[in-house]
Amino acid sequence: GVLANPLPANNRNNVTAEPWGHALHLTSDGVTPGTPAYGDMTLATDAGLDGQATLSWQEYWFRGVWFDSLEVYWKDFTTPGPLQNRQYPLERAGTRNEGLLAVHFSLAPGESRTVRFVIAWNFPVCENYWTADQKLPPDVAPTWKNYYATVWPDSLASAQYALGAWDRLHGETQRFHDALFASDLPPVALDAVSANMAILKSPTVLRLEDGTFYGWEGCHPDAGCCEGSCTHVWNYQQTLPFLFPALERSMRDADFRYNLRPDGGMVFRLQLPLGAPRWPFRPCADGQFGGVLKTYRDWKICGDSGWLRGLWPAVKQSLEFAWHPGNEDRWDPEKSGVLWGRQHHTLDMELFGPNAWLTGMYLAALKAGAEMAEHLGDTDSAAEYRAIFARGKAWADANLFNGEYYIQRIDLHDRAIVEAFAEDELVLIGNSTLEAYWDEEHQEIKYQIGDGSSIDQLLGQWHASLYGLGEIFDPAQVRRANAAIYRHNFIPVMGDVYNPCRIYCLNDEGGLVICAWPEGSAKPTIPAPYSQETMNGFEYSAAIHMIMDGLVD
Repeated sequence: GVLANPLPANNRNNVTAEPWGHALHLTSDGVTPGTPAYGDMTLATDAGLDGQATLSWQEYWFRGVWFDSLEVYWKDFTTPGPLQNRQYPLERAGTRNEGLLAVHFSLAPGESRTVRFVIAWNFPVCENYWTADQKLPPDVAPTWKNYYATVWPDSLASAQYALGAWDRLHGETQRFHDALFASDLPPVALDAVSANMAILKSPTVLRLEDGTFYGWEGCHPDAGCCEGSCTHVWNYQQTLPFLFPALERSMRDADFRYNLRPDGGMVFRLQLPLGAPRWPFRPCADGQFGGVLKTYRDWKICGDSGWLRGLWPAVKQSLEFAWHPGNEDRWDPEKSGVLWGRQHHTLDMELFGPNAWLTGMYLAALKAGAEMAEHLGDTDSAAEYRAIFARGKAWADANLFNGEYYIQRIDLHDRAIVEAFAEDELVLIGNSTLEAYWDEEHQEIKYQIGDGSSIDQLLGQWHASLYGLGEIFDPAQVRRANAAIYRHNFIPVMGDVYNPCRIYCLNDEGGLVICAWPEGSAKPTIPAPYSQETMNGFEYSAAIHMIMDGLVD
């Protein structure tokens, strides 16, 4: 095995023989402990402990220029016999600091043998490197420990643990794999499930010092992408709550502790370090109501009513923000069960007026809130939520279904809809609300769905069905809408689709686009962002809902 020392200065590579194996330990004398750059790495093996193999090593590869180190490595590797160790003065460190461990044994013809290596690392201190000029309260430290650094003091210790627990860890992983792949799910579903579970072992996620689970939306090559366990993005994943429910509950705990405004509005990007000022942007409807739904789901999974009771005041306040006088976006001031106002969402702008996508999330949250309130003895709230739900469901079924699928009710040419919110200049793109949303040339409101078929029009029903909440919309209409999503949004050959946005599907590939406008429907001149994109989180939830509705070939 070969491992390079990534530390920036005065690197030190040292091979040690331990009772549990041999380790190449990579450290540095040039980095101050307690800073984010400080850490160590280990390459270790337990080969040779049984006397059936011998080891040799090179603490440093040959130092040179051009391809010198690789030339010498290959010469050493292909020369019979043990490798000769190589050391260099510390003051010359900083480049070409690879080291290696080699295991030597003989094999009879046709014989095979497995050798175990582990790579371990410990960079204990983390910081918020993505927020410029962050102003923290006096009692909030700018750095924190990665959770693993609270368990193991360095990478030697975690390497020892990994080798010592190898059989158990490998055995449990293999049993999970075998159980999953022994199911009767089709291969394409198994591939989708297993491939996406791997994200939980990627740099997309962190575990904070207190054990809180934290996630990005994805990863750039050398940094996280889109911070904050973004609530409307993490609405779509269902792996963590069912595999590691305690970690999922830690997301609820952090969300309601740090993201809840005094008026019940929820910031949808958790700021780090924990306790940093809340992100100064408006709440998002899908993330806000998704938080209520996920609390319900997590409670049903764990059965811990004490946990639910502790969160309930914040959950209740979050749900009731829909009609709170302080809701700057005036979602449902009349308690109609329908979202009327300005609704931020996962497509990064706002919808104005009733639509099944976000109203559906609201209705599902009302139904979940009623069940949680009833269980906790808050019967007045439960009754109120059920009454609001009933009004909203009846209105949505009667007014948002066009006979084929659910739509957004809006007059795209009514400038007054945007002007009603013109005093609020907090917009993601543009200098003002009017500039962001009013298209003067075409006399239209921008970034809306209108008569289009949205891939997420039934997202609230999907959540409700998964969590056992029952009907949010009329079931016959839901089935017809699911069929319409496939009929209109599924594009078998993407090469014919004009897409000014990001390319996740191209040429002869097929996928479900975010929004589609069937022939005869009025498409906005500038529709909802990402309308022509295919994002697999949306596609998976829509496809699962179709399967749940019996729409299987």
